[in-house]
Amino acid sequence: MTGGGTRLVERLGALLNEWPHPTLHHPETLGHALQGLCAAGLDQLPQPGGGRTLQRWQALATVAAWDLSLCKLYEGHTDALAILAHFGAQAPEHATWGMWAAEPPQARVTLMAAEQHGGSVRLHGRKAWCSGAKVLSHGLLTAWNAEGEQQLVAVALVQPGVQITNDGWQAVGMAATGSVEIRFDDAHGQLIGPPGGYLARPGFWQGGAGIAACWYGAASRLGEALRRHCSERDEPHALAHLGHVDCALTAAASALRDCAAWIDANPTADAELPVRRVRAIVEHRATTVIDHVGRALGAAPYCRDAVLARLLADLPVFLRQSHAERDLAALGVLAARQPQESWML
Repeated sequence: MTGGGTRLVERLGALLNEWPHPTLHHPETLGHALQGLCAAGLDQLPQPGGGRTLQRWQALATVAAWDLSLCKLYEGHTDALAILAHFGAQAPEHATWGMWAAEPPQARVTLMAAEQHGGSVRLHGRKAWCSGAKVLSHGLLTAWNAEGEQQLVAVALVQPGVQITNDGWQAVGMAATGSVEIRFDDAHGQLIGPPGGYLARPGFWQGGAGIAACWYGAASRLGEALRRHCSERDEPHALAHLGHVDCALTAAASALRDCAAWIDANPTADAELPVRRVRAIVEHRATTVIDHVGRALGAAPYCRDAVLARLLADLPVFLRQSHAERDLAALGVLAARQPQESWML
């Protein structure tokens, strides 16, 4: 990493290290932390596919290693900014964004065109899994128009017709993200991009790999705890666990670097195959790290280290943003279509 990317990650690390930790027990504190990153300009990440995709992911991993709940909001905010930039939409100053695209059958937002022109619409219905809804100023979400097409909409959250509920979030891990449901009743929104544009753009899959960078950052923080333990004690079993962790993190980092390089070399191509691969690799390796760190260190990090205890609770929840065997089956379909010997060195 060189140039602006280096400075960005260094600035992120320096600012985070100035903050007391652990502090982010509540959504309000989490929101203030995100605002602090934005005020310092640390939400202005390189665009995916713009030649510095790895630097973007390094920033996400840096925040994830410090606090995974903060990273959840940071990743959603920076993803929304990237999408708005892709479609040439202007974001209001000092706005903090959620990016909400979950579409469970019981929670669906529909759109009606408003009387005024310029892409204004009215929203009706319920949106689920809205991380940070109570502490963010704006949301970028998927909804459905009268023709049955999916459409991105930008919404100011402080307005009549927007009710942020307490429904749908009982988590212990990632609790501070407050991923609740929002009800919309004739709320005002602004269309972003064309119908179907959210899924059709190259950035959809490129952004999906950014989630894997978050998983990796959190797993690397766990690995560092084990490395520190092993540097202070000569315990053969702990060292063997550290060997497993080293292999896992090295493989995950290599996969992320390769995927970022592929995206930058093919910025407009369909990145589904490389991104599904890297997500599967990093998920598996992060799960390996959780297992070996726990087996090596015993109950202490779960019970006596506030930072690691929260990370050990948060990361398994965040990893479930993967759809497990469903995602692996989709990867298998793509892999089956590849030419023979495509795995050869």
